[in-house]
Amino acid sequence: MAMIEPITSAKKKNKAARKQKSFRLGYDFRTQLELKTMLLPAVFLIFLFDFTPLFGLLMAFKDFEPVMGVKGIFTADWNGMAHFKRLFTNFQFWPMIRNTLGINLLGAAVSIPCTLLFALLLNEIRNSRFKAVVQTVTYLPHFLSWVIFGGLFITLLNSDGIVNYVLLQLGFIDSPLQFLADPKYFWGVAIATGLLKDLGWGAILYLAAMAGVDQSLHEAAAIDGAGRFKRMLHVTIPGILPTLMVLIIFAVSGMLNNNFTQIYVLQNTLNLPASQVIDTYVYQTGLLNFQFSSATAIGLTKSVFALVLLVGSNWVSNKITKTGLF
Repeated sequence: MAMIEPITSAKKKNKAARKQKSFRLGYDFRTQLELKTMLLPAVFLIFLFDFTPLFGLLMAFKDFEPVMGVKGIFTADWNGMAHFKRLFTNFQFWPMIRNTLGINLLGAAVSIPCTLLFALLLNEIRNSRFKAVVQTVTYLPHFLSWVIFGGLFITLLNSDGIVNYVLLQLGFIDSPLQFLADPKYFWGVAIATGLLKDLGWGAILYLAAMAGVDQSLHEAAAIDGAGRFKRMLHVTIPGILPTLMVLIIFAVSGMLNNNFTQIYVLQNTLNLPASQVIDTYVYQTGLLNFQFSSATAIGLTKSVFALVLLVGSNWVSNKITKTGLF
């Protein structure tokens, strides 16, 4: 009998706790009405700009004609999967996919290790003044627009620019290279300029993760005789592995997304075979040619594949490293 009474009392307490928890939402809303009201503008903007435009996805399955004004989103005729069939049979589709994946895959393979290495080296700098100078110099390009940053590199990579001048003076080339006129150089230019612009900014996340690594692990490794390189390899990198995997997942899920402004600034008719990516094709199809239905079909297809890549990369990350987004 003495054993039953504590069990019954515990059940009553749990029931009372669940009942109190069920009324907690209404209680919080009444007592924090002013704070909840302050959220209304943000909720309205999210609904207006994130959820309302989803109705526009209907254009991917309809013959929408914005110029004539007689066939709106809801009144246009349904055409099934015609826009998607036209997309996959377009002669530009596979070169566009090749350029998009090529630039993104090679860019991720270069930028992620370089950014990680830069953050590791920056974290080992003990002179605070020198570290601040390096951070300022490497962060600065991120705050420049691609119109300015890209225009600067267009000038530097010109046939009579400083890059060709230096290569000619050093004897590496016999005639100026057409970096932005020859398609074979475009991928390298896009990857290099993207790395230079976001190297310092991308290192911020790694530095923040490194600051959270337990310092006692570094001290124990140092007592055991581990130098800076070994502590970096066996303490720092395992400590920031969750952050690293999250960034890799984001990179994989964004394989079909290019930096539109970067590509558009560096793109011209001469390098178009190597610079035409999904984002620039959507811009040309939708805004320049007024084929909104086709552009919507492309965007919807890209979103579906991006979702598959996100879930797949997260699953692989959870299996291999036991860390992931969800």
